Amino acid sequence: MIKFVLMVNRQGQTRLSRYYQPVELSRRAALEADVVRCCLSRKKEQCSFVEYKDFRLVYRQYAALYIVVGVSDAEVSPTHSIELLTVHIADRKY
Repeated sequence: MIKFVLMVNRQGQTRLSRYYQPVELSRRAALEADVVRCCLSRKKEQCSFVEYKDFRLVYRQYAALYIVVGVSDAEVSPTHSIELLTVHIADRKY
């Protein structure tokens, strides 16, 4: 199950956030900062799946934006999440 979707730029500023499970506003800022720091600090050669607390982060870079999806471990495969992101963005762009 998808828990959240974030779009952030290279400087780590959140451009869009969508939560599919309730998260307190005070906790959102800390969660977003942690997630962004975790994803942006990785090298391009590393895989785009990251284990984070009780869920998995799947991210992809498009130009200057990073799209990060938080998914439950058991319900959605990481490759399916990346495929969904790619199709959705390509559909919107073209």
